[in-house]
Amino acid sequence: MVLSLCVMAPNRIVWNSEVREIILSTNSGQIGILPNHAPLLAALDMGVLKIRSDKQWSAMALMGGFAMIDNNRVIILVNEAERASEIDPEEARKSFQTAQAELAEAEGRRKLIEANLTFKRAKARLEASTIV
Repeated sequence: MVLSLCVMAPNRIVWNSEVREIILSTNSGQIGILPNHAPLLAALDMGVLKIRSDKQWSAMALMGGFAMIDNNRVIILVNEAERASEIDPEEARKSFQTAQAELAEAEGRRKLIEANLTFKRAKARLEASTIV
């Protein structure tokens, strides 16, 4: 059995095909989805979506959104998504290091929130780029 996976961002359909398994980063942790999964609606955190098609794994960085799982169909609506193949690993590593330094130096509530969001985005991109 397979899952029908569709990942949609506001400006494009990022993924639309059948897959064997996915691993999602939700607001309450990671979850694995296999065929015949119970119906579920989940809020997604910034993180990596791991996709298994047959024996090969792919990844993409998701920047928050929602996932709906029902009848072997997974529909993911995200604010932004980047396939691992679209991410330059060196640039992602530099962005992560910069974001890490900015988070460590952030002072004040607003700066801390902004730095944390930048850090989470950079971390998701770096993790996705290393799964290729």
